[in-house]
Amino acid sequence: MSERPIGIFDSGIGGTSIWKEINKLLPLENTIYLADSANAPYGEKSPNEILRLSVKNTEFLLQEKCKLIVVACNTATTNAIKFLRDTYTNVLFIGIEPAIKPAVLQSNSKNIGVLATKGTLSSSLFHNTAKNHGEGIRIIEKVGKGLVPLIEAGRATSEEVKIILTNILKPMLKENIDYLVLGCTHYPYLMPVLKELLPNHINIIDSGEAVARQTKVILEKEGLMNVSNNKKTYQFYTNKETKILKLFLNDAEGNLKVNYLKF
Repeated sequence: MSERPIGIFDSGIGGTSIWKEINKLLPLENTIYLADSANAPYGEKSPNEILRLSVKNTEFLLQEKCKLIVVACNTATTNAIKFLRDTYTNVLFIGIEPAIKPAVLQSNSKNIGVLATKGTLSSSLFHNTAKNHGEGIRIIEKVGKGLVPLIEAGRATSEEVKIILTNILKPMLKENIDYLVLGCTHYPYLMPVLKELLPNHINIIDSGEAVARQTKVILEKEGLMNVSNNKKTYQFYTNKETKILKLFLNDAEGNLKVNYLKF
């Protein structure tokens, strides 16, 4: 049981930022990553469509005998995690939410920015999180429209991205934010451009490390940590071009296998 893989799915390549954090903290774990890039971005889809795709991704990972599933997509988490947990009652799920709480606790200006997809910002889970942790804090929300397709195309540092981010960040800077919360797993790949555009005093925060820590906590609690000395395997599946997925894994180490999967 403990040698069974951790399953991870996202609307595309963005969740590889989560995979990297999990693999860094839990290098002995086998993993299967599913990139539903053909349907990216989820953030522009209806709640019902996001739910349908999340169920499809879950079914695939369960067929692969995953012992735990990480929903490495903010939009899928905010729109589908409750349904997944209620439906697959014997499955362990870990979801992702924008890291509003740590930003709120550490903000000095009491103004934080949240960059996320439309699907995340419009969800009830996001609004409940903001309400529960954002008392006395001004939260400036902005939809990163157009960013995910550019990242999926391998153009995360392009001039188009710089133009989009410049326009998004202007109102946040006017409001004197000191924390920018990245509410989409694709967005850590924008870090080089964000650091170029933002003043040094603004902290950028995402959920990657927290998700990895939570994954470890759950595995330890359930007695599912892999202690085997067998060779570890890291399987990646995408329903779009494998070369793009490989591009985002070029700094990763280990026995990586990237496969095309029609689904």
